[in-house]
Amino acid sequence: MKSELVVDVTAKEISIALVEDGRLVSLQKESRDATFAVGNIYKAKVKKLMPGLNASFVNVGHERDAFLHYLDLGSQFATYARFLQDVMGSKKGIPSISKAASKPEIDKHGTISDVLTCGQELLVQIAKEPISSKGPRLTTEISFTGRLLVLIPFSDKISVSQKIKSSEEKARLKQLISSIKPKNFGVIIRTSAENKKAAELISEMRTLLRYWEDALQKAQTATAPAIVHEEDSRALGVIRDVFNPSFEHIYVNDQELYTQILNYVTLIAPERKGIVEHYTKDEPIFDHYGITRQVKTSFGKTVSFKQGAYIIIESTEALHVIDVNSGNRTKSDNDQETNALEVNTRAADEIARQLRLRDLGGIIVIDFIDMTQAEHRQALYDHMRAVMANDRARHNILPLSKFGLMQITRQRVRPALDIVTNEACPSCYGKGEVQPSLLFTDRLHEKIEYLIRELKVNDFIMYVHPYVDAYLKKGILSEYRRWKLALGGKFKILPDQSLAYLEYKVLDRNRNEIDLKEEKDTSSSSSRKKESKQRHAKED
Repeated sequence: MKSELVVDVTAKEISIALVEDGRLVSLQKESRDATFAVGNIYKAKVKKLMPGLNASFVNVGHERDAFLHYLDLGSQFATYARFLQDVMGSKKGIPSISKAASKPEIDKHGTISDVLTCGQELLVQIAKEPISSKGPRLTTEISFTGRLLVLIPFSDKISVSQKIKSSEEKARLKQLISSIKPKNFGVIIRTSAENKKAAELISEMRTLLRYWEDALQKAQTATAPAIVHEEDSRALGVIRDVFNPSFEHIYVNDQELYTQILNYVTLIAPERKGIVEHYTKDEPIFDHYGITRQVKTSFGKTVSFKQGAYIIIESTEALHVIDVNSGNRTKSDNDQETNALEVNTRAADEIARQLRLRDLGGIIVIDFIDMTQAEHRQALYDHMRAVMANDRARHNILPLSKFGLMQITRQRVRPALDIVTNEACPSCYGKGEVQPSLLFTDRLHEKIEYLIRELKVNDFIMYVHPYVDAYLKKGILSEYRRWKLALGGKFKILPDQSLAYLEYKVLDRNRNEIDLKEEKDTSSSSSRKKESKQRHAKED
């Protein structure tokens, strides 16, 4: 399987597309100023205890208090709390966790009031990002994730990934880690550690221990709420989690992030550093590698797949419902039962892709086309389990019910990705009336003339819909060529598939967007003028 990663960096967000055999299977978007990501560690303060929920609300600096349940404290919470108290009160550096006295495990059936008090300071880790109106979900079972190992303070257990099948390799890794692991630290050995040399494992162990020590040092001096450990950027996190020998290319259009990714790949797989490429063309990177078109066809309420069949996806906050429809497949020469099995099987392939692509979590209910034969229902269940095997999120699949419904639960740690594919009118800005489309090119000419002659901006790129771009560049003496001759300057006009038909955007030489929206374009212009006149009248 051929895997490629395409990273699009803009002024507002970073978009990461994972492509397998030319097909988009994962898309993640991260705001440039995003905080409270899964894995970040905070020094926080308990704000309120909720005995009825057996949980507490904790202030981590988010607009909504974070949620910490009793069961997310971990069995070693007493040892953790005592050690944290020693760290905060120490004036002679950071105490060693290896010398920390072990306390009895807390009662699994205890209450939050037994172990926490209002105002108590804790080190907490984001377990689930803020979703909808809810704040982040927290845990005090802190862990540090590397590419080969996961380090867990206040534990002595060593676990090995179940995907490592060789019993000899499991024994080797366990013996090696037990010999280098400090006391009171647990370790999870990840799949990528298989057949790795001792030097690589020791190096990563030292790195993860340094993360722990740095977090404690920051916590000792910081005032809650404060971040003490920040996870790698999502781009690096994706590479860390999915990087494998099948990766053929990683394309990045930002110099700073390109350097970060190149350094990371050089560190973990120096022989593969050549796959990281810096994209420098003016054409949008997602357009160049065919991502934009796949995004337009893969999101939205209705998603079509092979031979006219389609699925409809409806979502609530905790439940997603997917309806499978055969479309024009009813005209197939096959009998109804065979036709239903074929459509359902292909729908299962697309649904497995959609769950990864949109990162749908919670409960998913799928209404497949009815099948009467038990062997066909079992075949569909087996096929769904097979195609979901590559999904890294924890999930559970139940067989078809007597009503023909399949139920899936899937781990949710961040909000589902919802991309609106319907395009809002860029010409009326919500007024419901648009300028004549025939005059759109005249409007573009006015904007370019305004940029060059009024704002004195000569070097810029104007992006337009591909159809408009083709019209402007049609013929030997095209509109585009005439504008260049008349106005001069170094400006370019390029197509951008993400834009609506009568939409445009302008970027300067530093890739910063220039806002050319005028007051007359917006529906509120008249009301603002009226308010201005009233204000001036009062002043007079």
